[in-house]
Amino acid sequence: MMNLLQSALKRCTAPHKQRTMFPRPCSLSTHWLAQTNHYRRVNLFSTATSHTLHRSNTEQVKSILIVNKLRTKPVIDAIESFLTHLRSNYPHVKVFHEDRKDIPDGVEVWRPDADKIDLVITLGGDGTILHASSLFRVGAVPPVLSFSMGTLGFLLPFHVDDFSKALESVFQGKATVLYRMRLSCEFSDKNGNKIGNEGEDWQVMNEVALHRGASSHLNTIDAFVDGQHLTEAVSDGLIVSTPTGSTAYSLSAGGPIVHPSLSALVLTPICPRSLSFRPLVFPASSSITLRIGDRSRAPAGVSMDGQASHVLSPGESVTVRASLHPIPCINRSSISDPALETQGEGAGPGKEDDWVRDINNLLQYNATFRSKALLRHDRT
Repeated sequence: MMNLLQSALKRCTAPHKQRTMFPRPCSLSTHWLAQTNHYRRVNLFSTATSHTLHRSNTEQVKSILIVNKLRTKPVIDAIESFLTHLRSNYPHVKVFHEDRKDIPDGVEVWRPDADKIDLVITLGGDGTILHASSLFRVGAVPPVLSFSMGTLGFLLPFHVDDFSKALESVFQGKATVLYRMRLSCEFSDKNGNKIGNEGEDWQVMNEVALHRGASSHLNTIDAFVDGQHLTEAVSDGLIVSTPTGSTAYSLSAGGPIVHPSLSALVLTPICPRSLSFRPLVFPASSSITLRIGDRSRAPAGVSMDGQASHVLSPGESVTVRASLHPIPCINRSSISDPALETQGEGAGPGKEDDWVRDINNLLQYNATFRSKALLRHDRT
């Protein structure tokens, strides 16, 4: 397995402008991660050489960025507990926060151009992780340690009460990580010339959606896959999502649920006029171009992870590809206790089937009316 990893890393030869904490992703290493379910117990803060991947080095964790939702009383209490624990157990670590009015006391204001971050801690819901992703639109993303303090929490592996165990696993180099794929976008005008610089810089974690916005007319969108015309879609819009985003907007539009360890692009129509237009799944090596048709009666708005970014007129297009910089999300198996593991059916808490457990518990996957009623009226 080590020879396979070394071979994969040697193929990642493209130059990188800044030093990152992870091996630079490339197509081969991405496929290797997919084949091994993306879960590996590695030192998250090693350099891009394969022989240091399993080396623990706590002194390399020198800076933490806290990203949190609106500071309600539970969030304020959680941040104070975090800071107290960090100062007592890891006094050498600098703690940063976004430049906001509700910045906690005793932390430094983060300057993206000057302060390198080794670890991102999020406190909130799934939207907080999406916001953390948007803070690193260019280049690699530091490891993300997420704690649930929101509503759904499908992307949040840790409960806030487990923060001391989770931090310990990270600082001891024992954390496992799931590389969640991101998308990068490039916008073009009618002549195929690139529009602005925002497209290549804006990388998204969930999806890129073209929609008709406030217009009462359907959009006409030509979809191309690797330069080959796929179809002309007459619909309310189209969604290109990652496997992580397959449980978000795409799922509401009828798209498939895709395991986050896979590398794939999901194309999902929004209320298509044709009954035969079904969602499609493409390999991550594909590029999908969505061009507003010349016959379209309305422009199309573009939203990325729920944020409005562009309005495309007829003839203009957006090309979506897999980003070279996935998000390394620290997994719940980082704090699993081997002594509590059982040999029964399935895996114990914190193992690789967390995703299966989550789609059952959080999304109520295939829960019938009868089974829901039994759950509500269960007296045992």
